[in-house]
Amino acid sequence: MTLAAAQTLSRPGHHTPVITPSVRVAGHTGPVASYGDPIWPLDPLVANPSATRKRIDWAGFPTRTREELRLVAWVMINEPLPSAFLVGRPAWHSRVSAPMLYAAVMEWRHFAIWLEARGATTLAGCPEVSLADYARHLATLPGASRETLAKKLGCLTRLWAFDTISPAPLGIAAPPWAHEGVDDYLPAQTSRGENSTEPITPATMGPLLIWALRMVDDFSADILAAWQETHRITELSEQAACTPESKARLKQYLAQRMARGEPIPSRVMFGQRLICARYVAAASASSPRQVNALASTQQWQGLAAYVRDHPGPCPLGTPIAGRIDGQPWTTRIDYTQTRDLMRHVGTACFIVIAYLTGMRPGEVLGLTAGCCPAPDSGRHLIHGRVFKHASDEDGNHQSAGQIRDVPWVAIPPVVSAIRLLETLVPDQGLLFDSAAHTFQRTRAATATATSLGYEGLRTRIEDFARWASDLALRLDRPHETVPDDPHGGLGLARFRRTLAWHIARRPGGLIALAIQYGHLRTAVSAGYASRSRDGIHDLLDIETARATADTLTALHTDLQAGASISGPAARRAIRAAGQAPAFAGSIRTRRQARDILDNPQLAVYDNPHAFVMCVYDRDRALCHRLDATDSPSLDRCRPSCTNIARTDDQAAQLTRRAAALEKQADAEAAPGPLADRLRRHAARLTYLAAEHERTRITPHRETSP
Repeated sequence: MTLAAAQTLSRPGHHTPVITPSVRVAGHTGPVASYGDPIWPLDPLVANPSATRKRIDWAGFPTRTREELRLVAWVMINEPLPSAFLVGRPAWHSRVSAPMLYAAVMEWRHFAIWLEARGATTLAGCPEVSLADYARHLATLPGASRETLAKKLGCLTRLWAFDTISPAPLGIAAPPWAHEGVDDYLPAQTSRGENSTEPITPATMGPLLIWALRMVDDFSADILAAWQETHRITELSEQAACTPESKARLKQYLAQRMARGEPIPSRVMFGQRLICARYVAAASASSPRQVNALASTQQWQGLAAYVRDHPGPCPLGTPIAGRIDGQPWTTRIDYTQTRDLMRHVGTACFIVIAYLTGMRPGEVLGLTAGCCPAPDSGRHLIHGRVFKHASDEDGNHQSAGQIRDVPWVAIPPVVSAIRLLETLVPDQGLLFDSAAHTFQRTRAATATATSLGYEGLRTRIEDFARWASDLALRLDRPHETVPDDPHGGLGLARFRRTLAWHIARRPGGLIALAIQYGHLRTAVSAGYASRSRDGIHDLLDIETARATADTLTALHTDLQAGASISGPAARRAIRAAGQAPAFAGSIRTRRQARDILDNPQLAVYDNPHAFVMCVYDRDRALCHRLDATDSPSLDRCRPSCTNIARTDDQAAQLTRRAAALEKQADAEAAPGPLADRLRRHAARLTYLAAEHERTRITPHRETSP
């Protein structure tokens, strides 16, 4: 295929900009590499504050094909694909986004290395058979999934396409999959995307959220005050002049402490315990340079060795107001701790916002100060940008994203986190501005504001979890440590998936969100109403369907093993459980989920708080007397509802709970009226367990010969 564009496009010179003005993002004022430079930063193509800034380093490309690929890459950056290439490729657009562009060039590099290992010295005239052989080679690599391989082959298709419109075409052959279809070159379909991301387990997410909320609501004021005091001490020490008088004061301060055997304020640096120069300087009205000189250069009176043997803290005098169950969360904050604590404040805010809104990580990282104004009435709304699927009128990806047409809904904890972040960043700045969140006293100027990166934030979350666990142990709260998640690290995308999991399944324990945040599902769903096909609705549907399938499968297994079930809805529950084998296995698509959720005969919900199952029929439901809905309100379950069924295991739980209540009632510390209420409650539970024994149905016996 030869097009007029190839004839009119001029070949770039050594000093030609890698990224011409017409394709740079609006407002970019930073440097732009030249065509002949060894490294091509792609920053001028990126406006998404959370996107990784990639660089093409040509040193890693084979020498013989480097200049050939350099020209095709320059064409891909600056020239749109003609419409002829877009026909039959609905996922393609005339322009390539920066992440896709970088991935394509890196795949070209792998292809060139593979060719060179087989004796090829040029890409000129690269035949179709070489492309087909390389595709088969890719399919043999470990972890070669269908999605990954399709992307790699798409990169090679772009190599052919952009070479065709190059000012000096190499004559690379069209890949065979460009006209035969790609399916024959791909492995079997596997699960992918958000729906295959494992949610964070409740045992991990529960304490992690609790400590994040405590940080935002209870600890942050103490930490901010300590951070300001740290600044004051640092500035005071740095303003002090080096004079004989200040040196005399320093020596007197140190000599008195050493004579009494008192510890010297210190910190760990470079793996060593050293004197904290700025803190000591501020305390003695001297200069940090004088402190360091005495400790290292002059080795005054064995000061360095004394500090190693008598290390002391650097306590700040700021008060501690934060409480946990009436007790201070810490006795003091140390001068050397404040920067790490400020990082934990920012991390806690991310956890709260990401988990309690259902936003994608990039959407959270793209929020700016002022995004959640105080409403005149009603709920708070978050105004921000969406980046996934953001495109211009030609369908090309917009790196800067698009203002979301329907704002997100914010519940109070999220509003608190946003307000806290707004105190940390410049006006109208990114809430997770990378420069602000380094918590350095001076910030390097950047051409374009960027947010914290995914990898860095992932590390901060792991650090926060460890800090929270250490604090829980210090406060004798071992039950609130944050255990490692069995599915691995706490990746940013997992918070969104975990929210859907918890809302759909309403687990007990530390994250009974259906009770703690009763309108959360409504709020989150409303916030995604305009983008329901690609929004969190799909995740909610899939997790709700999985919860239903798990409930029915477990019930079917128990009934087959001889278990019993009672209650007015017992027969309906048995019939529903009988259909469990039909959908056993994973549910990964919205269509599979809707097949279950749209079937009223399968509407069975486990309610561990009430020790029952709800076989939901909205015409009979007592939890919705006036507002009939398609799902029950499990926190409003009524014992007399005809949708109730109870299993042997749930009846046993009733008995155990009744015994626990009786034990509480018999305790000497229990006041008489309270003990009476506990005994009445225990009697009611015992009666319900007895009713189960009297009326239960055992399907296995009924069907046995």
